[in-house]
Amino acid sequence: MMRGTTSTVGVVNFITFLISIPILGGGIWLSARANSTECLRFLQWPLIIIGLSVMVISLMGFAGSCYGLTWLLKLYLFAMFFVVAALLFFIVFAFAVTDRGHGEVIINRSFLEYQLSDYSGWLKDRVSDPGYWAKIRACLRDGKACKGMARYVRDPNTGLLVPESAQMFYQRDLSPIQSGCCKPPTSCGYMYVNETFWSPAAGAVVGDPDCSKWSNDQQVLCYQCDSCKAGVLASIKHSWRKASVINIVVLVILVIVYVIGCAAFRNAKRVENDEPFGESRMTKSRPSRFQF
Repeated sequence: MMRGTTSTVGVVNFITFLISIPILGGGIWLSARANSTECLRFLQWPLIIIGLSVMVISLMGFAGSCYGLTWLLKLYLFAMFFVVAALLFFIVFAFAVTDRGHGEVIINRSFLEYQLSDYSGWLKDRVSDPGYWAKIRACLRDGKACKGMARYVRDPNTGLLVPESAQMFYQRDLSPIQSGCCKPPTSCGYMYVNETFWSPAAGAVVGDPDCSKWSNDQQVLCYQCDSCKAGVLASIKHSWRKASVINIVVLVILVIVYVIGCAAFRNAKRVENDEPFGESRMTKSRPSRFQF
């Protein structure tokens, strides 16, 4: 029976080792979404650290259960408890800091627009910090976040490829970063020339500070705008929510593995103390009955 239990723990921890790969993958995916190692670096490291920890701890549980090393199982359970607690904290934290904020629907536009005022809390303060935003802005610029927006259609009269029309652009489903960073806000009333080149409307008077921050310089665009910061926050929210779904599944599995590990540790202690498995510890031949 003890062998069966410890063998089960070994198999389960091997599976947990394999499950840690998606956690690492989630951290690497967040890193790839950032387009640069300097961009939103604080997002991927918690997942990468947790993923590596689960890998190492799973190997500890595998070795401890297969060789009946109670000291290693004890260390394994101690470490697993903190990993489960850290993963639970990260899930709750991710949902808490991405609770507020959403895109706004604009009439005659298929894409959403984003306002920094819709967001609040730690994540907004972190992204809006001038020093950190300078790194994110450089990341977006150097990663050419807006380069892939250009689309061409074939002119039916000439057969040549020409930039898409304004109406076609307005019906596109833009990402939060494309909407917030690569074009001016719709409230500015700028005239569409192409996806990343807009001309001010004559006599237009607007109160949005982002309108004066927009530039047709392809190295500037709206990277200074609050709408760009809001687009980054919306992108973070979307990415963290996806990663949290994987983390919740992994958390449930880790809790099950932890319970099985506790059973294996108790069995290993019985063997170490030369206690027959299933030995009755009852000392009274006729135990007293509780009367209620």
